[in-house]
Amino acid sequence: MQFRKSWIMALALTSVVALSACGNGGNKATTNNGGNTPAATNTESGSGAKLSGSILASGSTALQPLVEQVAESFMNANAGVDIQVQGGGSGTGLTQVSEKQVDIGNSDVFAEEKLKDAAKAAELVDHQVAVVAIAAVSNPAAGVDSLTKQQLVDIFTGKITNWKDVGGADQAIQIINRPASSGTRATFESFALGTKTEDQKGSIQEDSSGTVKKMIGETPGAIGYLALSYLDDSVKTLNYDGVEPSVDNVIAGKYPVWAYEHMYTNGEPNETVKAFLDYFLTDEVQTGDVVELGYIPASKMQVSRDVAGTVTPK
Repeated sequence: MQFRKSWIMALALTSVVALSACGNGGNKATTNNGGNTPAATNTESGSGAKLSGSILASGSTALQPLVEQVAESFMNANAGVDIQVQGGGSGTGLTQVSEKQVDIGNSDVFAEEKLKDAAKAAELVDHQVAVVAIAAVSNPAAGVDSLTKQQLVDIFTGKITNWKDVGGADQAIQIINRPASSGTRATFESFALGTKTEDQKGSIQEDSSGTVKKMIGETPGAIGYLALSYLDDSVKTLNYDGVEPSVDNVIAGKYPVWAYEHMYTNGEPNETVKAFLDYFLTDEVQTGDVVELGYIPASKMQVSRDVAGTVTPK
């Protein structure tokens, strides 16, 4: 009887080992796929392979809020990707991407307008992701709602130094400007003033649009300019020649102070950078993040503008 019990137990143990071996063999055939990435991992990614790597972008502070928000969404969907976004101005972004210090150079202007070396500008690939409008803004106590082109020129060239001379309060005008490397400044000078200006004595220069907004809101008599994406009640948005700087007026070509938002790469981007840039052009981003943050999808524009600044109906 003892022998029979031992024989039965041995037989059962042998069966378990055999079944276990069969099970392991089945799993290996399903997941290993000849030694490549397990099929379960491929299935989780939704495509062949997961994106991975790091992306460094720098440049335009007018574009920075949009890039940061879209980068956050992209990283949430792609855990293997890390994206860092820095400011510094369009000139900085273009110079750094040209020298391959960053993967993407964000700019409010065409590369040909900023880079002195035409050959280096020609190496860059332009990815236009949105349109940005720039508005003149003042401290709310300045007491004006609108300025003409000539009044703006006279203010930023130092001919008008008190708000009372343009129908406002008896208050000295304090210019808050962006540096020469700024694409926001270049856009404002090109399409609002029609001329480049020298920094006036006593004017303040700031690298960041966020700092410009803060200073205008807190400084009596201050004036400057900001992308629509930065506007809020802390500053007074000024009409231009009686035209409101609204999205509808920009789209229709009635408000002239606008530019394309460019994300430049040095040559064709790698797979991860390309996926990020392609994501910018999806309906999810264009009708979501772009509109939400006060930018305009380029596809909605009823006019177009070339590198020379010439505007034509679409």
